[in-house]
Amino acid sequence: MTLSSVDVHGKTYNRILLVIVVMIGSFATVLNQTFLATALPTFMRVFDVSTATVQWLSTGFLLVNGIMIPISAWLADNVPTKRLYLITMLIFFCGTLIAFQAHSFAALLVGRLIQAVGVGVVLPLLQIMMLEIFPANQRGQAMGLAGIVVGLAPAVSPTLAGYILDHGSWRILFGMLLPIIAFVLFGALFFMKDVLPGKPSQLDLWSTITSTLGFGSLLYGFSTAGNDGWGDAKVLIALAVGLVFIALFIHRQLTMERPFLDLRVFVNHH
Repeated sequence: MTLSSVDVHGKTYNRILLVIVVMIGSFATVLNQTFLATALPTFMRVFDVSTATVQWLSTGFLLVNGIMIPISAWLADNVPTKRLYLITMLIFFCGTLIAFQAHSFAALLVGRLIQAVGVGVVLPLLQIMMLEIFPANQRGQAMGLAGIVVGLAPAVSPTLAGYILDHGSWRILFGMLLPIIAFVLFGALFFMKDVLPGKPSQLDLWSTITSTLGFGSLLYGFSTAGNDGWGDAKVLIALAVGLVFIALFIHRQLTMERPFLDLRVFVNHH
């Protein structure tokens, strides 16, 4: 595996250092995504909220995350890689800081939703970058490295969160991420490069609306089904609305010359 590569501007960069920065940042986002489930009972006690209310820390996060993932494909094509990564990690940092300093459940939820905006872009960007910066014969190895990051964080987060909650404040869950994110932002300033070839295009409003309503409603339906049951009218309506708008989104992508999210790959049987 060579140490140097060439970015879209023809300048060489250290690929290993870039990958290290991206993997550490992705590890922090996935860790944040999964360790909060252990802390929900603590938040119920500290902020005196019900089970249905505290679930919004997970449900709201998934909703925003699901909305941002399709949009991340357009962002990767239209925003230089370094700028996009720095902005999304900075958003994640701001959300984490707000959650760390929260003195009310509303503030904690706002911080969590801001975090989800960054996470919804960072994780897809990790996969796109790993496929782009490595040659075809090394992509299996590259995706394996990405898989280790994505798989390791959920494995350690429940135990880590439980230990922290037993021996310290819930704020440590967010506070311990802040220096990691700051380190990633500092490293990205020097080692992140514009490695994705841009394909500038206008943001298709109809695609944005249908993907937001479709994936948002579907995720909301699945999230609330755990509490209200699959036969609940609210769950069934959310799932139905989600399926309708996802169908409209798919139809739009298959008929556009330059789709918002290229779904034609699923038509290729080879």
